[in-house]
Amino acid sequence: MPMISRRLMLAAVLGAPVLSQAQNPTGVPAMKPPLPATPAAAPGAPRTIQWEELVPADWDPFKDFKDLNFQLLDDGDPRAAALLKRMRAVWDAAPTNPKLVGQVVRIPGFVVPLEDTNDGLKEFLLVPYFGACIHSPPPPANQIIHVLPKTPAKGFKSMDTVWISGRLTTPRTDSYMGVSGYRIEADAVTRYEEKRR
Repeated sequence: MPMISRRLMLAAVLGAPVLSQAQNPTGVPAMKPPLPATPAAAPGAPRTIQWEELVPADWDPFKDFKDLNFQLLDDGDPRAAALLKRMRAVWDAAPTNPKLVGQVVRIPGFVVPLEDTNDGLKEFLLVPYFGACIHSPPPPANQIIHVLPKTPAKGFKSMDTVWISGRLTTPRTDSYMGVSGYRIEADAVTRYEEKRR
């Protein structure tokens, strides 16, 4: 995949507007601030959150790379490989949002299996976009949730869309598919179904 495609894809994951070269001479998309928090849930019910809320308002994933123009590098360029390694280190250490720690939340996402058994998924990563960690590089750690269902989640496969709910914690987990900044011991894993109008 060309470097520019990675840049655009990762910018989309983070909700960053993709700016033209004239708008942003560095060629690096600027991170938009997280959306306002969603309303409080009914007592005892998990609060539905958006992926943007997992990112601290003051964290800029491109802060250390503003002086670089990604558009000038090809995937085969050794400078691109070094830059990708440096970016990966920054993103694997991405900070979590302390305001969400300990909250019981509900969030949709895509399944990246880590431990799949005949009884169902015992462990997986939840990611915000299709192909993350499998067909493309992992997003920042604050955009990956390590999910441990309380009972194995049956009937799900890689890249299925699901809702998960449970208490959000922040033990960092380094798996073979990516580094997660969050963990949920899921009370529920249910199929995501879009409401038709």
